[in-house]
Amino acid sequence: MKTFATTCSIAALALGLAGVVPVTASAAPASKPNIIFILADDYGIPGVGCYGGEFKTPNLDGLAAGGIRFERAFSAPLCGPTRSLCMTGRYIFRTGVLDNTLGGMANPQKEVGIAKTLKQAGYATAVAGKWRQLSHFTTRTDGEAWGFDEFMIWGVSFERDKGERYWDPRYNHNGQFLEDTKGKYGPDLLHEFAVDFIRRHREGPFFLYYPMPLIHAPILRTPDSAPGVTDQKRLYADNIAYLDKLVGKLVAELERLKLREKTLIVFTGDNGSVREQSVGGRKVDGDKSTLKEGGSRVPLIANWPGTTPAGRVLPDLVDFSDFYSTFSELASATLPPAVTLDGHSFAPQLRGEKGSPREWVFIQLRDQWYARSDRWKLNQSGELFDMSDAPYAEKPVAADSTNANARAARQRLQTVLGKLNPAGGITMQTAPSRAEKKAAKREERRTR
Repeated sequence: MKTFATTCSIAALALGLAGVVPVTASAAPASKPNIIFILADDYGIPGVGCYGGEFKTPNLDGLAAGGIRFERAFSAPLCGPTRSLCMTGRYIFRTGVLDNTLGGMANPQKEVGIAKTLKQAGYATAVAGKWRQLSHFTTRTDGEAWGFDEFMIWGVSFERDKGERYWDPRYNHNGQFLEDTKGKYGPDLLHEFAVDFIRRHREGPFFLYYPMPLIHAPILRTPDSAPGVTDQKRLYADNIAYLDKLVGKLVAELERLKLREKTLIVFTGDNGSVREQSVGGRKVDGDKSTLKEGGSRVPLIANWPGTTPAGRVLPDLVDFSDFYSTFSELASATLPPAVTLDGHSFAPQLRGEKGSPREWVFIQLRDQWYARSDRWKLNQSGELFDMSDAPYAEKPVAADSTNANARAARQRLQTVLGKLNPAGGITMQTAPSRAEKKAAKREERRTR
């Protein structure tokens, strides 16, 4: 195919909150790494071999063996809120992306995307993959507003612009829909775009946001599937295998270009798996769209040869607001002024240092939420759970429990939630209604 050339007010929030420190960029390292951020779709820990999952993923396992595998990383339970967290570094009660219907609440007129922050730090920037739950991404000008120099994306703001993500895909390449995609497999086209971008910016630094469409439904055959296969279980495994294959091909290209030691690869998933699956032979508690552990606990692998210690497994808590602050620190970027950020950088851990790991993570979907510490979880209703058997079970703790550790945990997490005050932010009651959103889209189309 053709070549695709063409106010930090966090301190006020953070002080006094256990586990949060002001987000600041540290002194510049010897050189700024290239950053490739791969976000798989509907891919929880049961899908990854090195997490004890049911499927073979040799390339992902290889990245983990040569880098860091985080045991406890938490997305939102749905892809829209997760993508908002990644791009803005802000909890969803601030942005308003409380579920998949409210992506338009995050737009570049209100939010400063991570790509824009990295671009200002000298990075070439691109996105390749699914951009569906956030708004304002049809033209090249839209991409630039978010901070992306280039893009090839599936799933933009308007109903008329939707189309297939896999076979015969409808992809937007820098403001123009691709032609001649009949019989072609979308993830392969995205891979070619990503590789072309890397080749052209091999002198670096570059930031590639790679939100893969795999392995979201519909679960279809891949180019490697046996002819005539229709069994969904086999096709599901085929989709995971193809995702893993594409990651391996990307790593091989970086090696060919002699960019591996200059490039940080971060791989994760946007929410838990779509159905009950196992880790280590035991069923995970909950799945996508639930506020159980399985709804948000996702793989997180970081690999940067010569910098990340090989084979390290970290129990550190990470939530998806942390990518913004981590990437900004690695890039020596200036954080946006007068913006409340919620992230906690884990850049020191990527350099092999102990860092200052979070003491809690915050997870929200619509008007339900919880704060989770190392062992305990407290939700918006004041219900406390013992998470010592996570991700397999959460054990309710009675409100009148006399257990000293449980009582202390309740108090600490109540303080966290009290200071965050999600109910004082945007809620489903204060967010625009469906009719209001449709009217806003009509007005936006009219004025484009």
